[in-house]
Amino acid sequence: MKFIAPLQQKFATVWPLLDERTRRIVAANEAMTFGYGGISTVSRASGLSRKAIARGIQDIKNGYCPSERHIRRVGAGRKKITANDPQLLDALNRLIEPETRGDPESPLRWICKSTRALAAQLTRQQHPISYVKVAQLLHEQNYSLQSNRKTEEGEDHPDRDAQFRYINAQVKKALAAGTPVI
Repeated sequence: MKFIAPLQQKFATVWPLLDERTRRIVAANEAMTFGYGGISTVSRASGLSRKAIARGIQDIKNGYCPSERHIRRVGAGRKKITANDPQLLDALNRLIEPETRGDPESPLRWICKSTRALAAQLTRQQHPISYVKVAQLLHEQNYSLQSNRKTEEGEDHPDRDAQFRYINAQVKKALAAGTPVI
């Protein structure tokens, strides 16, 4: 216990300068100098888990040196939501397909449903997701996240939505055939 206070001070001084991997290595090095009981002592002083310190000791013993760009090992970290739920994108596309809007002369597309409404519908369909992640997925699919309000410029044509659906279908057909769309 007499070693914990000086170690805490040492770690508090250097910790802000280190990333996750180097903290683990520094803590592991300190634990190795203590010998028996070193992992527990350093864990109490540093706040790192015993497992992380033991992993650092293994890294030191094995001479593990990751690439310069990676802090964690390759494949570590949280998997993408689409990797854990491969049907998610299909379910999202089925929800937004009838609601897709956009100027047929530009690649800009948007939908009339809010990301919160889409997230709620997907969650009810056994695809739990947050509205923020829905927005990210839509952005990846080149959807503009614009408000569904518009400035009034006169009367709306009663078949305005049908016009856009028809034009959208024609654009899809032309793109599938490899014909340029203007």
